[in-house]
Parts: sequence; structure tokens; C-alpha cells
Amino acid sequence: MGHSAAIWDYRAATEITKDWNGIDQILLRTPRGSSARVSLHGAQVTSWRNEHGEELLFTSSKAIFKAPKAIRGGIPMCFPQFGNCGSLEQHGFARNRMWAIDENPPPLPGNDSSGKSFIDLVLKSSEEDMKCWPHSFEFRLRVSLATDGDLTLISRVRNINGKPFSFSFAYHTYLLVSDISEIRIEGLETLDYLDNLFKKERFTEQGDAITFESEVDRVYLSSPNIIAVLDHEKKRTFVIRKEGLPDVAVWNPWEKKSKSMVDFGDEEYKQMLCVDGSVIEKPVSLKPGEEWTGRLQLSVVPSSFCSDRLGLDRSGL
Repeated sequence: MGHSAAIWDYRAATEITKDWNGIDQILLRTPRGSSARVSLHGAQVTSWRNEHGEELLFTSSKAIFKAPKAIRGGIPMCFPQFGNCGSLEQHGFARNRMWAIDENPPPLPGNDSSGKSFIDLVLKSSEEDMKCWPHSFEFRLRVSLATDGDLTLISRVRNINGKPFSFSFAYHTYLLVSDISEIRIEGLETLDYLDNLFKKERFTEQGDAITFESEVDRVYLSSPNIIAVLDHEKKRTFVIRKEGLPDVAVWNPWEKKSKSMVDFGDEEYKQMLCVDGSVIEKPVSLKPGEEWTGRLQLSVVPSSFCSDRLGLDRSGL
């Protein structure tokens, strides 16, 4: 690029293009070569690449990139419902709506955009949404990419209704992994979880780390604010930092369920793992005029970083 980080024009590093369905997508780039791609369809991050150009998020080879179908992969936004825990469509409607670029968003606390390439998007309640979920809201999302390649998503949901409402939420993050049988998650040990394979029955995690040898569909409760996903084969670790997101959903469909999904390859479960910063067990309640913020930061570090250096403890951020 020929630019030093000091004089890098972050606005110029934000490029708007169209995908093959004619839907606007935003490309964020950094001087070191990292990039992220965000679609206006669902405000979904569909790609996150490191400085070597290696993709870090999983997207199914059979994903359907056509609204209103949700895209199988990347980071779908689950709002105002996670899963099938309410009366709405699976994972709510936000991931299936067309969002708009927010040209003049209310300022975020602190100087969060300093030294980052970023885009602000907004979704406002429509007449169609009000029929199935009769609440007026504004959902603002900032997606930013730091010079070191860290990807941050900040969601702000404001109640502009005349009455309170509540919602559940998740960043449904599809991580690309080398081999699911070689993956372990640290930071969720000893926690209680709801097991969706056993009618949301509550269990306590017994292992010293979470590993995978069959289908997993769980929601870990009251989790620490830093989680690590270790990929033994690639010798790298995804570090997930979060605020305002007490729960962590963990999902891998394994072999049988993979074959039942039309937008998912039969063997693709081996290369993906969903680890979602979320609010599920106790939904967010907002009075009129109140706003909720949920923040997710994704980093990748060499696995030679041990857990102690990552600060995997209860204190979080």
C-alpha cells in the first residue's frame, strides 16, 4: 500500500461495492492487509481476513446469498430473538432485513474509532416488523477493524417505543477451524449451561476445557468476558472479548444434522464452530428511551500465548 499507519486514511480504506445480487457491501481494510466485509443484508460480517489474506470466518459453500434467506456463515445478528425461544422466526428478523448506512450516528463513549477502519449501520422498526413484534426500536451497529486486525462489533439497541420491551440477542459467530476434533474452548469450564439437545435442561460443565466429538448445542451462563478457542492444527487461538453479553452459545451440528440442512455441506461441520457472545437466559429489558450496548472483539494470536497471558479469569476485561 505504501502508507504508514500514522498517515493511513481510514475513510479511504472503507470501500462500498455490490455483491452478485446487487446488494451493497462494505469492505474495511487496514495498512497491514487485514480486511473485513459487511453486507447490508442483515448487517452481516461475511468475511474477516488476517494480514496474510487468510479467511478466519466460516461460510458454507452452499450458503444462499439472497434476501430474505439468512446467510449461513460469517456473523449473523440474532435479534430480537435467539433460536426458537419466542414466537418469531428462528433467530429473529434482524439478520434477514436490509440495513442502511448510518451517516450520522450518535457518538459512542470514548474514542472507539481512533486508528480503525469502520462502518456504521442502522436498522429501524418497519411496518412489517411491527406486525410480528409490535415495538419501535433503533438498532445501530458499528463494525470496526483495527490496525492489528482485531474485529470489533458494537451493537446499540434503543427503545423509542411508548412502552417497555425485552429481547434476546447473539452475535452468531461462525469461526473457521482446521478440524473440529482438534479444537478446545477455554474459559467456560465449571459453568452452568442449558443444553438444547436435552430440552434446555441445565447442566454444569465438568471438563477442564470444551472439546468436540459429537453434536453440541449449548448456552453457557454467566460467562467471563474473555474466551479462547484453540486450534491445535493451525497453532492459533481465537480470543473473544465481550461486554454486555453474559451468555455464550456454542454450536456444532456434527454429521447427522449437517446432512439435514440444505444450505450446509455434509462434511462442513469439521471446519466450523459457532461461539456466540449473547444475552439469552435473562433477556434485556428496556424502558422507553433506554439503550442497551453489546460489544464483541475478535482477535487471533499464536497458540504459544498461554491462557495466563490471555487473562482467562472471572475478572473479564
